[in-house]
Amino acid sequence: MTTQNRDERTAVDGARRTPTTVDLVVPVYNEQDQLADTVCTLLGLTAESANEVTIVIADNASTDRTGRIGADLAQLQQRVRYVRLDQKGRGRALKQVWSASRADVVAYTDVDLATDIRLLDPMVRVLASGTADVAIASRLLSDSKVERGPKREVISRCYNRILKVGLDVGYSDAQCGFKALSRRAADAILPHVRDVNWFFDTEVLTLAQWSGLRIHEFAADWTDDPDSSVDVVATALEDLKGMARMRRDLRHSAIPLERISAEVGRPAAVPNLGAQIIHFVDVGIVSTVTYSLGFLLLGMFMDVNLANFIALLLSALLNTALNRRHTFGARNPSGKLAHHLKGLAVFALCWLLTSAAIQMTTGLPTMAVLVAVSVANVGATVLRFALQRIWVFADTRRKES
Repeated sequence: MTTQNRDERTAVDGARRTPTTVDLVVPVYNEQDQLADTVCTLLGLTAESANEVTIVIADNASTDRTGRIGADLAQLQQRVRYVRLDQKGRGRALKQVWSASRADVVAYTDVDLATDIRLLDPMVRVLASGTADVAIASRLLSDSKVERGPKREVISRCYNRILKVGLDVGYSDAQCGFKALSRRAADAILPHVRDVNWFFDTEVLTLAQWSGLRIHEFAADWTDDPDSSVDVVATALEDLKGMARMRRDLRHSAIPLERISAEVGRPAAVPNLGAQIIHFVDVGIVSTVTYSLGFLLLGMFMDVNLANFIALLLSALLNTALNRRHTFGARNPSGKLAHHLKGLAVFALCWLLTSAAIQMTTGLPTMAVLVAVSVANVGATVLRFALQRIWVFADTRRKES
């Protein structure tokens, strides 16, 4: 190996070993009793990290000795910083500190360290590599190990299910207190986050998903803090208001999703035609099974034409919803109502076809009618796909291309 090649390889290896800088924020309010222990624990756990981790204490207007303790820790420990805010608000503290940071990765953990901090290095790796833009710990994945009471478990799961319906999101756990963002993602998302309290996490994640950014979830080992001061019910109600506000902003085109995506450099992931066909077939199978079971059950209690109409209507709504997300890759609720209305128009066409099949089999046994209607449904499948691609979801394809 020549000296020049050896020098070049050394330079490359040196570049690869350059550690990622991380600002790990701990938002606090009147936490004089546990702040020092938390910071010492974090310093110990991150001491051997391959990354350069700085612990940032974000004090949102504490009125006890939290400020004095935080300032003393920052003076004594090189890897600790203390930031004082004049107003309360966990979201406000995170937004201000993250926005001012120049670290490669910004993260936060709750002061109670309920989530295993050892997830930090894996999170940083996926962000530094560009594999993801946002990394979160989740208590609701199958591999998560969670210790908490049934009340908080039920409320948390219900809230995250409401999010999936209300905001049309796919991430599993909005409120677990351990998250990280790449520098680019933080710079693109934070200026558009309006909440300053507990809905902050949900708003950040939702803006990320709606913009087409990648969210990587890690199964969390999580232990509930029985002394937590969080009012779960009041927080959930506040979050519902935040959801309504985000939906309203989206309808009024007040959220620049395309700009966020462009700033991060994450081009929209549009399913190609082959993938769309496969997904459409999968959705069609589910819809057909749903229709068939519904028709059989309803046909036992009502007129066969009415049973056909109701079963087809339900399967059409399911078909539109599944194709919207899985086949045509819609990332946010924008245009959802219009998609369903157009989907119902396609349903009307299919209903006419199946109604004709029923008329042709008048007087035959129910099973014979079912076979005829199912054949009519299969014949309408190609037409349904074409209409969905060029008409029902045409606006989604234009926005994501």
